[in-house]
Amino acid sequence: MYDVEPMQNIDFGATGVEEILQNVAFIMATAMMSCPLDRDFGWDMTVIDTPINIAKARITAKLTEAINKFEPRALIESIEVTGDGLVGSLKPKVKVKINESV
Repeated sequence: MYDVEPMQNIDFGATGVEEILQNVAFIMATAMMSCPLDRDFGWDMTVIDTPINIAKARITAKLTEAINKFEPRALIESIEVTGDGLVGSLKPKVKVKINESV
């Protein structure tokens, strides 16, 4: 099982497990509608002005949907959302297993 947080750097030569983990991190860091040639890529980050528990549930649901769609080799084990919603800082952390046979 691997922990994944939103992407900081890109390794253009990543392969195998590292490629899959990097893809998940890239999905996590990308807002839907922000990629000019693929507006559907990423996840819907519109949880603004919702109660914290609802925001965490929506983040979990939207990330699950996006990761399943764009990187099916990553099997989600859990998603933990931490941070302080009162100051607008919620950070997701995803735990995945890898299915390289897909």
